Amino acid sequence: MEPQDTSALFELLKMKGELKEKVYQNTQEAFTLICRAAEKIARECPYAEEHLKVEFLRQSALESELFFAGDALIFLMHTNIFEFSRDHEVMRMPYIREDKERSYCGVIHVYNFLSDSFKYNRYNDLGYLIGRIFVNKDMHYFIDGKREVGILYPNFGTEVLDEDAAFRIVSGAMTYAINFDLLTPPFDEVKIVNAGAVRDYSESSRMITAKRLGFRFQADKD
Repeated sequence: MEPQDTSALFELLKMKGELKEKVYQNTQEAFTLICRAAEKIARECPYAEEHLKVEFLRQSALESELFFAGDALIFLMHTNIFEFSRDHEVMRMPYIREDKERSYCGVIHVYNFLSDSFKYNRYNDLGYLIGRIFVNKDMHYFIDGKREVGILYPNFGTEVLDEDAAFRIVSGAMTYAINFDLLTPPFDEVKIVNAGAVRDYSESSRMITAKRLGFRFQADKD
């Protein structure tokens, strides 16, 4: 029996492994830049009043939090590397067709919560994904999400996630969150409540709360 040739298998393993490691390292760097931008904004905030101050917390290598004026932005870096489906608009770009490896991306999610959800441990409160930051092996990026947050996919091949880009991402996300106001839910959505919720509310305001509770979250129209 002839010996089996594993060279092609291990070459594929090496190629994919090194590509994903490079993308992961770039995503880590991007996350660090975003955290530094958020920390800088918090440090330079001129307001000391509790309701106006900006506070940044780095929870872990994969999570950070930014609190300001009743809002919270949660930045979460995913540990895995993703590729877009063949039907995604990104895959039709000349930038990707020239080098398919550019379509492999790390992802940083940006969520908007009410800061009181964390202050009062209301862990059933709802937050909203306002942006997904995709970073590839070339440190190019785009953002899938709200217009205020940043760069849409047509700029994928030209925008580099550097310090200036990180600042624009954080300040844009803050601007969106500040303007995304808390609305009173429809009466019928809150007219019935159980005794436990009332007791919890009297202790720490734990009734489920979200900026659009009871409303459909319309993409880029609110």
